[in-house]
Amino acid sequence: MGGSIGITLFIGTALSIALYIVGFTENFLSITYIQELTGITEMSLNDVRIIGSIVLIILVIIAFISTEVAIKSQFFILGAIGLSLISLIVGLILNHSSPAEPQEIAKPFRDFSFEQVFAIFFPAVTGFTAGVAMSGDLKNPKKDIPKGTLLSIGVGLIVYVSLAVTFYFFVDQGMLIEDYNVIMALAWVPALVIAGLWGATLSSALGGILGGPRIIQAVAQDKIVPKILGKGYGVNNEPRNALIFTFIIAEIGILIGDLNVIAGVVTMFYLTAYGFINLAFALEKWASTDFRPSFKISLWVGILGFFASFFIMFQLDVVSMFGALLVLGIVYHLISRKQLNLEFGDVWQSVGLSVLRKLLTMLSKSNDNIRNWRPNILLFSGGTSNRPYLIEFGKSLVGNYGLISNFILVLNQTSKVLFPKHKQALAKDDDIDTEGVFTRLQECNDIYNGIESIAATYGFSGVEPNTVILGWGRHTDNPHRFAKMYKHLCDLDLNVVMLDYDKEEKFGNYKNIDIWWRGGSNNGNLILSLIKHLRTSYNWRHAKIRILMVNYQNEKKENIYNNAKEALARMRMDAEVKIVNNEKDRLPVNQIIKTESKDADLIFLGLAEVSEGKEDDFIERADSLFQDLGTIALVKASSYFEEMYIGV
Repeated sequence: MGGSIGITLFIGTALSIALYIVGFTENFLSITYIQELTGITEMSLNDVRIIGSIVLIILVIIAFISTEVAIKSQFFILGAIGLSLISLIVGLILNHSSPAEPQEIAKPFRDFSFEQVFAIFFPAVTGFTAGVAMSGDLKNPKKDIPKGTLLSIGVGLIVYVSLAVTFYFFVDQGMLIEDYNVIMALAWVPALVIAGLWGATLSSALGGILGGPRIIQAVAQDKIVPKILGKGYGVNNEPRNALIFTFIIAEIGILIGDLNVIAGVVTMFYLTAYGFINLAFALEKWASTDFRPSFKISLWVGILGFFASFFIMFQLDVVSMFGALLVLGIVYHLISRKQLNLEFGDVWQSVGLSVLRKLLTMLSKSNDNIRNWRPNILLFSGGTSNRPYLIEFGKSLVGNYGLISNFILVLNQTSKVLFPKHKQALAKDDDIDTEGVFTRLQECNDIYNGIESIAATYGFSGVEPNTVILGWGRHTDNPHRFAKMYKHLCDLDLNVVMLDYDKEEKFGNYKNIDIWWRGGSNNGNLILSLIKHLRTSYNWRHAKIRILMVNYQNEKKENIYNNAKEALARMRMDAEVKIVNNEKDRLPVNQIIKTESKDADLIFLGLAEVSEGKEDDFIERADSLFQDLGTIALVKASSYFEEMYIGV
């Protein structure tokens, strides 16, 4: 953001140099003596361009010689401005005569709109940032910039308002409207007014010539623009390369020549920069712990300044406003792609953390409804290279909504503690760049203890994991410990999904999903919720869903079918329901599933809990039931999901 603001402010500053010089040139060529001396009686656009270019070159030479010389020349210019104001005040006192007739009280924006008045006046107040641009040359910037900027704004406000009020009450309105040189007519010594006018325009132009190069020099030193612009010369680190670049931009503005066009462009760039300076302040004030300015201002001042800037831009010219925002957006995008890491950090990290803090607080207070449930998954994949299908399955289950914390556990029997912190580095795989997937590499001295510890402790209020995904332990060398781990996960009241992956069939064509439902428990509710998210993934978006139930009482077939359809309607899911009558044949469930789901690409089955002391029987019975069925997702729901009875 700082780079974007810096570049925007530089362009506005460089073009404002052209604005002030063109303004000076128009007044310079309107003086009779100058016209006689130069032979220019009717000022043309080319005359403005030629004289303006000469003036720009002179000012750049002064700045090129030495910043100190340029700054000292400002004192003479300030003196000329002061004398012009004195001449005007004395002239009003000596030549004061009340208007012949009482003047009508002016109505605001009677003859000119607010937008026109603002556009005319605004370029007169852009010089207030001169001190900011010269911050590197100030003895005590943190004290001088706030004090000097506010004093300059205050003095400028007093001068502008005092002159406007004085002219209204003591000068005939007709004269004010018709005579553009009314100030010289009123002045005690007209030549002093001319000197002040020239001083004001040349002072502002010189301020831009001094400040603009330093802005782009600072941006270049942060590696945002070519480093050649950041090179400094001499003891004072003079930005001569940046000065030449500023000269080129200002010369382009002078060649435009039209004061109104330049003023419009300058106004938009400055308003954009001012708006985002206010926004940057508000974000830093709100989010950054390292933002501790010695000058204290309320956060709301920045917010108000941001919206006020863009409200004015909208009022002035909507097209130009969007054009300025587009330029700023392109600059921001190009800078972002550089992925720079500066010593001052990036405000967006602080903003993100502050937003996250607010959201987590809000989430911790909210009560989830089952219709809004999203899987927040603890995935124990063993790594992308070992079991890529688990990664794929987890990503499919969260679809576009859930979160995955992918833990890769590395067994190290010599590890003194369960999880040495220095080992918790991000895994070097593609999951780091996948939205919603967060990968951690952890070393542990026991895989089962590692899974149980992570499941019991990982996460915090608002985003606690609610679902564990891991592979079915068909080939585990310790089935008893595997079953005890499964029981522990159930005791933690987590949803458990274990994938029994068929390495030959894989996920088939991602077209057919079969759900086998016993008619009771809460597993079906969880399965339907998972299917809802599964179908938002790219691979499974066109999958056909079937719910199959084994019926041991043929007369209940119609009742079971209607119950299943009602359950689907409540879940707002479209699926085919099939009832398999098994009252007479009493075929084994494994055989029925193998026959009916031979074309299924993925089968969902509910799991029962493990009884204490029967862990080995549980694994043996499950292995015999699920073998040779293809790829199966075995599901055990937590108490979060209500029990659903169909035909029972």
